[in-house]
Amino acid sequence: MTARTLMIQGTCSSAGKSLLTFALCRIFRRYGLRVAPFKAQNMSNNAAVCADGGEIGRSQALQALACGIEPTVQMNPVLLKPEADSRSQVIVNGRPWNNLNARDYFERSKMLWTEMTSALDALREEYDLVIIEGAGSPAELNLQEFDFVNMRVAHYADAPVLLVGNIELGGIFAQLLGTLSLLPNKDRQQVCGLIVNKFRGDHSLFDDGVKILEERSGLPVLGVVPWVTDLNLPEEDAAPVQETRISHQAVTDQIDIAVIYFPRISNLDDVDALRSESNTRIRFIRSARHLGTPDVILLPGTKSTLDDLAWLRETGLAAAIVDAAEAGVEIIGLCGGYQMLGTGIENPHQLESDLPGADGLGLLPVQTTFEQTPKQTRRITATICENSPVPRTAGLSVSGYEIHQGTSTADNGWLKVSEATYRCGSSGYGNSVWGCYLHGLFHNDQFRAAWIEKICRQTGKDSSSSQPYAELTERELDRLADEVEAAIGTDRLMQLINSEIETVS
Repeated sequence: MTARTLMIQGTCSSAGKSLLTFALCRIFRRYGLRVAPFKAQNMSNNAAVCADGGEIGRSQALQALACGIEPTVQMNPVLLKPEADSRSQVIVNGRPWNNLNARDYFERSKMLWTEMTSALDALREEYDLVIIEGAGSPAELNLQEFDFVNMRVAHYADAPVLLVGNIELGGIFAQLLGTLSLLPNKDRQQVCGLIVNKFRGDHSLFDDGVKILEERSGLPVLGVVPWVTDLNLPEEDAAPVQETRISHQAVTDQIDIAVIYFPRISNLDDVDALRSESNTRIRFIRSARHLGTPDVILLPGTKSTLDDLAWLRETGLAAAIVDAAEAGVEIIGLCGGYQMLGTGIENPHQLESDLPGADGLGLLPVQTTFEQTPKQTRRITATICENSPVPRTAGLSVSGYEIHQGTSTADNGWLKVSEATYRCGSSGYGNSVWGCYLHGLFHNDQFRAAWIEKICRQTGKDSSSSQPYAELTERELDRLADEVEAAIGTDRLMQLINSEIETVS
């Protein structure tokens, strides 16, 4: 049996397509359907690793969780991971395919249509319903001949399209009506309804707005979805982290965690579990003047370690981090951030940067080399073999995933995978500096609780009881689904997937 389909497209980036897809995946799962997500092409450095080691966008992995299923590479057959302003690593079916600038990618993208359709066909054979997410806007007129993520997918799958606008951005009428007016008639007929997303306040104040949209578009407004406050779910990429969230004001009652916001930052969801704690405060830092005097400095992952290390020095943050380490501030490096903490990085083949190499920050006795070996992408379970990074954690099992190019050697690894010492260890613990390649480390509840307790003892701040992060994520998905279901209505949702496009009312 071929699954039914429903597609979410937006008037722009950040219209809320991913959030609505999360919600619809969870809603239809609760209706008893076997549901799967699909996004033909995603551009994000927030990636997840599937059971077979393949990479997909973090959002598609979370959408799979909302469906109650294991993520697979078919859910996101093409993933673009930006390495520079106009160059990306292209992941196809979970594996690196090429590194291309924007022009070359558009010229070759037509070759990927078969990969996309094969992935979608496979999902439709296995599930009852596939919720398809578009990307950007379907009305990018200069790019329509290269499109294989919006209307071309909708036509291929015969998917009714919900067009979503973000009222928080302003100009909701221009967003929705303007997009419709720019679509060719064939594409416009694929749209079965409009959704006004991220509305704050009393929805009745927009009743006239709904009438205007329906009269001018000839389409129903299927719902006015509210702004869901304090939603603790991973972002699709790092774009929503705005500089307005950066502050250098003193923090007295919470653990002050300064996260370095690299230009090519990746896997930012590593800090989500920390952000969920009531006694932590996350600040994203782009300049030394904003650093202040944090309790912890965290260097996250990056898609280009050497380029972002050069940026760290240009901004003065490198020197500030070294000074903070000498003052006893806890310094943590994850993946690319961990590589930067070492003594040096060699890049003899110019793999992810044109730079041949660079000295590291010199805070850990770790040396990294980028060799022409396969990129490491795998899920792992490791055992903490000593108490150096976090007291009373030796013997604890932690799980996560690796995504990195480059091999590091360290004097004293503190994690073990199977019987071998996992070479992403900590050293220089006298200065509270440590790091590893393990993405998702802080999602391990026992480890996170022990680490927070350690920082509270060091700073004299009050600790609080941690809540299981997986349970929190499930509750947040249900909360989002409840809001969307209330805004659209159960009957209308079922009609969307059980009826032809023209019968939806």
